[in-house]
Parts: sequence; C-alpha cells; structure tokens
Amino acid sequence: MIGDGRPVRILHLHSSFSLGGKEARATRLMNVMGGRARHSILSAVPDALGARAAIDPGIDVEFPGDAAPALHGKPGLVRYRALARYMAGFDLLLSYNWGAMDGVMAHRLFASRRRLPPLIHHEDGFNEDETARRNWKRNAFRRLALPTAEALVVPSRLLERIAAAEWGAARRTQLIRNGIDVAAYAGGPDVPIPGFERRPGEVVIGTVAGLRKVKDLPRLVRAVAPLPANVRLVIVGEGPERNAIRAEAAACGMADRLVMPGFMAQPARWIGHFDLLALSSLSEQAPIAVIEAMAAGLPVASLAVGDVVEMVSAENCRFIADDETGFRAALADLAADLALRAMVGAANRRVAVERFDETIMVAAYENLYGRALEGRRLFSGD
Repeated sequence: MIGDGRPVRILHLHSSFSLGGKEARATRLMNVMGGRARHSILSAVPDALGARAAIDPGIDVEFPGDAAPALHGKPGLVRYRALARYMAGFDLLLSYNWGAMDGVMAHRLFASRRRLPPLIHHEDGFNEDETARRNWKRNAFRRLALPTAEALVVPSRLLERIAAAEWGAARRTQLIRNGIDVAAYAGGPDVPIPGFERRPGEVVIGTVAGLRKVKDLPRLVRAVAPLPANVRLVIVGEGPERNAIRAEAAACGMADRLVMPGFMAQPARWIGHFDLLALSSLSEQAPIAVIEAMAAGLPVASLAVGDVVEMVSAENCRFIADDETGFRAALADLAADLALRAMVGAANRRVAVERFDETIMVAAYENLYGRALEGRRLFSGD
C-alpha cells in the first residue's frame, strides 16, 4: 500500500486528549515511531488537549481543530460523509473509546465506496455510568460500527470478554497489555511532590488518578481516615472531583493528612515517595498506575476491579479485596508492616519486568499496525 518511503500519515480520533492512561500510551507510541509517521489528532472534546505536552518536540503532529470535521455532534449521514472524506487523506486511522465512535461509524458506512484506509479501534474502559452495566444503545451502536475495523484493541481480559459478549467483536479483538519503561523506575524518586515532605516514622499511601467520580477517591479517604496518625494520603492528579475529595477529608477529620499536588508528569521520578499504592475505583481495566507502582517496587491495595488481581504478583493477591471491609483491612495490614511491604513490592517489581515492560507492548503494536499497513514498519525502537 505504501512503498515510497514517505512517513505514514496517521489520523488519531480521540474521545478526549487530556492526559490519562490511553493518551499516555498513544503519545508514547507516537514518540517511538519518530520520523516514520506524521500525525493528525482530533478530539471529541475540542479543548481537551492536555496530552500534547507529552509528545516529543521532534514529532510531526498537527491538531487541525476547525479545519477538520467535528468528531462530536448529532449522528447523521452529512457528518459521517464529511468525516469519511477527511479520513481518505490518511494511511491509517486509529480511534479511541466511545467518544470516537462516530468516526468508526463513518468508516463503516463509507469504507468501501471511498476506499478508506484501515481503521483500528482501541477501547480502554468506561465512566461511572457504565461500571456495572453497559448502555444498551452504545452497545448496539458499537455492534453496527465495528465490522469494518481491522482490529479492536483492549488492554484487559475483562474488556476482551465484554467485546465478545456484548459487541459481537470476538474475532477482531486483540488483547495488548499496557506497558511502561520499567527500567526508569529502578532508581527511586529524584523530584519532590509539591506540598509533601516526609516526616520520621511516616507511612505514605498514594494513588495516581484523574479526579473523576469513577475513581471514587472519597471512598479512599474514608478507608484511610481510621488508620494511625502517622499514615498520610497523597492523591496525584487533577479533575472535577477535587473539592469533593477535600470535603470528604474534612468530614473525616483527616484534612491535615491529605496532600493533593495536582497533575505530575514523569511518575518514575516521584512515585517512589509512596510506601504503597491504593486503588479505590468503581471501574478499571488494566490501570497503568498499578504497573507504575509495581515497577517502583510497591505493594498495591485495591478493590477487585478489572484485571488488577491478574496483574499483581501472587504475593500481592491477598491485598486485592472484594469489598470495602477487605479494602480497609488490606490498607491497614500493609501500612503496619514495613517488611511485608518490602517483600510484596519486590515480587511486584519482578512481575513488572517480566510482563509489563514497554518493549513487549511496542512489539505488539508494531505487529498490529504493520499488518494493517501491509508490512510497513512504524517503530524506530529496537
């Protein structure tokens, strides 16, 4: 399909381009592609472009904005035709999450008549409105839209099962685990967390999350509040639930033990300030924050959401709880025992090296995208 040696033209259709797990992965893959690709990025939330700062300066990338058809709006043939016309100018289409599904539907309707390039769709999870049961209208829309996708990429076994059972996409679904540069976490922290200074004898429970309802961070505050006074909670991230989290801490009498520094880039440089990672989400798939904590040699206390219990080491599994009572107990046990934290953290580090290094992830995407481009190599890494 592409034999002239020019960079591959890739159109990214994002539900949002604020920095989160899927954006961190997408920008990392863009950076690894280097000069082999040119990128155009559309966001269904036009002003949500915070992840652009994670793209290396040398990457050829544009944000067309109003020069491209809107990715959001009322479904209709006029919009879909305009999107299809725009898509025809690229070599590969990459769409991400429900917010980009109009682009997938445009491909479904016009792929053959306009000879559109291959499309690969990525699904990474759900918001709080679909944690227990998916919206039937969205499921039906996915079933209609996905048949012309070259592949549907998911990061967890849970999403793989949902794709088969609810979207009828079993044959085109591919599981690719998220990965990070595990080696970067070996050296420990070298930058401070704003507003945090460790006190003698202190135990730090930390989490990294967008401050959204689906993360249920007030639940984490309530779980930490009864722990001894030497236990502090650090929540790294930004989002609309900031005030609700602070209010919960005040109501629990632990406002002075809560640190909320906002968003921080490069977690390898500061996540080691935590003594353990806690996850209180209503819904997850394969959280990158868990992989980051494991790479840093930390134990993880979490509710049993997504693939978390399959991700952590065998030694860590008993701290993945089925309910809030078990979650509070896991936090208490880990906070009270330094030797236990060290043992579980070391086991997690070994698993991170073996299963979650980004070289494994990059190779899988290399193969998938390369097949769609008839063998064209995209990644410049080894």
